[in-house]
Parts: sequence; C-alpha cells; structure tokens
Amino acid sequence: MVELKRDAIESAAGVVLVDKPVGMTSFAVVQKLRRLLGIKKIGHTGTLDPFASGLLILCVGREATRHIDQFMGGRKTYHAVLQLGQETDTLDLEGRVTAVKPVPELTAEGIATLLAEFVGPQLQAPPAYSAAKYQGKPLYHYARQGIVIEKEAKPIEIYSLDLHNYDTVTAQLAVTVSCSRGTYIRVLAADIGRRLGCGAHLTALRRTYNGGFTVEEAVDGVQLFSGSDALALLQAGMLTVEKALARTEPQ
Repeated sequence: MVELKRDAIESAAGVVLVDKPVGMTSFAVVQKLRRLLGIKKIGHTGTLDPFASGLLILCVGREATRHIDQFMGGRKTYHAVLQLGQETDTLDLEGRVTAVKPVPELTAEGIATLLAEFVGPQLQAPPAYSAAKYQGKPLYHYARQGIVIEKEAKPIEIYSLDLHNYDTVTAQLAVTVSCSRGTYIRVLAADIGRRLGCGAHLTALRRTYNGGFTVEEAVDGVQLFSGSDALALLQAGMLTVEKALARTEPQ
C-alpha cells in the first residue's frame, strides 16, 4: 500500500461520503476525519441522530465547505421503522415513554391509504429535542431543562411515503420516505401515530440517498474508523469538489 504524504493530506479538498454507523454522532464522524486528515475545516451537510445510520456527506477543506448549503439541497430518502402504540418525549427510542395506547387492527391496504395522505407540500415544526437553534442554542438544550420552545413551522414536502412492512405481533411499521431538506422523520412518525390514534415513535432510521448521492457508494464507517487503512479509504472515496457539485440536484 502506498503511504500517503501528510502535506498532501493537509492540502486536500473534496467531498467524502460516509455510511455512518449506529451509535455515533454526526459530529463525532467530523471529529474523526479531522484527526485522520489533520484538517480542521470539515463539515457535514445534514445531521443524523446517533441511533440512525446511513449516508453522511462531508465537505473537506475550505473549497468544499463553502458549498455546504448547496450539498444540503435536493431530496433525501430514508428507511424508517415506527413503533406503534407508544409515544416518547423525544419522538424516538432514546426518549422517555410518555404514553402507551392500544394499536387498532391494521391492514396493508389501510396503512397504504393513510400514508398517502401525508404525501405533498406541508408545514412542519422542528421537535423540542432537535439541533434547531433558538437564541444561539439548540432546542434540545432547553428541552433537557424542561423548557419547550415552539419554533415556527416551515414548509417541507414529502415526495413519497411507501409501506415496506407491518409486523402485527410487534406493531412495528417499516416505511420508505422520500422528502425535502428540513424534514424531521421523527415528527412524521409521531404524526402517523397520532392519525392512527395509538401514537408512535421512531425506532430505526437509515438515510440511503441525499441530493444525488447514494449510501451504496459511501465509505463504510465501521471500517473507516476501526481499520488500519483509514487514510487510504478516505483518499479512494474522496470526490473532487467539481465532480461532487456536478452531481448535486437542483435546489
């Protein structure tokens, strides 16, 4: 294996696609790349919660980070699993259960019909436990102190919402969502549960597509941060800024 020169690494600029593993924060991925590459100017184009996995686009170097907003545009696709019959304060599995309700009898046809009602342009407010800012601090900073800040709802769009599977024993609903930038899948999950009358929270989430890029072409995050050939993986997986910009979807 060819040894990478440190000066070449330090001058690198480009875009890296990483398949973030479950259990790691998006910021931790950024920090690890900073240590591996010796470059401070690295940012990602859309947070994935620690329990979520999938495609994380990272901009390396000043030339790339100045285009972060452009890389954040375009549609995103997620595979999500909802636990019906339980609500949590964070709207996901990491929160405290706040309500337990019986789940009605559901059919695939009935679920598909209900999901279709969520497709289209709509307004959505960020959840209390989110990184959305209020007076310079994320909403979760206030929520952890018992302070709920209600931010104004913003326009988003659900392009498609398809049933993948429904397990009648566990009452877990698996769906595939294609949506616009700024969509909170946790909020969508809670809204679906509310419409069903039994409540729901998100138990698993995987991003498979983001604005022209797919998770299949991403560097495996587990291998990247546990293997000895991490730098070689990064070099092989890094796109030039020009090539990455050419593949982005229109805003």
